[in-house]
Amino acid sequence: MQTQSTALTANRTPVKKKIEHILSLDTITFNDLEGLDHHERRKLTLAANRTLNKLKGAERDVFLAKITPILPADSRTQLWENNHVVITTAITSYIHEYGIMPAKGAIAEQTGLSRQTVAKHFNDYKTHPELLAEMEQFKFMAPRVLSTVFRSAVNGDMRAARLYLEVSGGMDKQTTGTVVTEQNNYIQINNTILSQENLKQLSAEQLRQIEDIVRKDEGVILRQM
Repeated sequence: MQTQSTALTANRTPVKKKIEHILSLDTITFNDLEGLDHHERRKLTLAANRTLNKLKGAERDVFLAKITPILPADSRTQLWENNHVVITTAITSYIHEYGIMPAKGAIAEQTGLSRQTVAKHFNDYKTHPELLAEMEQFKFMAPRVLSTVFRSAVNGDMRAARLYLEVSGGMDKQTTGTVVTEQNNYIQINNTILSQENLKQLSAEQLRQIEDIVRKDEGVILRQM
């Protein structure tokens, strides 16, 4: 039994040395993997992932540059998506706590990414294929959102109705702007009408009294023309 265990250890040692040698290279290319079988390549992938997860900042950038030539396309996409998620989460958390947009250094500290990686992500994200694909997902969901707006509109939500008409083209924005500009608000208390011009001439105490009446008196009518 001991002999069998010793043999297995001996068999693992060359594999471990191969992997350590490859990971010690300045840049890893597919030529460096030619001598590895499927099992050894899988071991190399696991070792590279463990190393990458331990590194932060500039050291992480150096290691990524080392293994980038052998990374498959889906792995590169996954790395970009991961960076995008952690950067977005860090920004959201910082704004929630401090009420301001964080500097790139603060984002780097929060995410474990280097400042250079954060800056590059900001510079490149607008044209990145994954962002374009994400925006297409939002466009794909637009009809469902519009359906929700429509349901709110037919149930009496006038803001939803206005939004639905504007988005669907059922309302001319130029005409709408003209109507709003010419809108005239007034308050009617029994047979007495107070227009906007009347209200402007009232004192603060008089306006407060009218507000109290509006809250309490069901006979008060607020109208728009």
